[in-house]
Amino acid sequence: MADETETPEGATGPGPEQQPLVINAQYTRDLSFEVSSAPGIFQLMQQTQPDIQLNIKVDSNKFEDPGNVFEVILLMEATAKVGDDIAFILELEYAGLFTLNVPEEHLQPMVFIECPRLLFPFARNILAEVTRDGGFPPLMLGPVDFVAMFQKEIQNPDGADAEAAS
Repeated sequence: MADETETPEGATGPGPEQQPLVINAQYTRDLSFEVSSAPGIFQLMQQTQPDIQLNIKVDSNKFEDPGNVFEVILLMEATAKVGDDIAFILELEYAGLFTLNVPEEHLQPMVFIECPRLLFPFARNILAEVTRDGGFPPLMLGPVDFVAMFQKEIQNPDGADAEAAS
């Protein structure tokens, strides 16, 4: 067949145009970094470590034509406080356009687990660079369990997005 290629094991599989997941583009949709209490906050931070709250959400938009293209958005918000003072507020929307060639029953796990997993290292790097460039120690995030976020969303369908806070 013209649209199938041979795999190393000798089995046939989809050709390059039918890969299960194709990353069409990655981009920063929105980025905001605010240090409203500068320069005084830098003196406070020399005496006390900031308390950092991080919220991560996953959102998606499906394109009608073609119907298998999805925009997946990582919405990340980090707020650092020193006592009652806010050191910084960082908001990032990092997105990707994905073509998904999978059966309908696999779409949600691909959109809310695999796609964010691919976007996360790039978003994590942006957060670290922005905080460092803003005069703070780089915000170094550990891995995020997108499977647990997705399972939590399935168990609690009241929310519109998969969400985690740490």
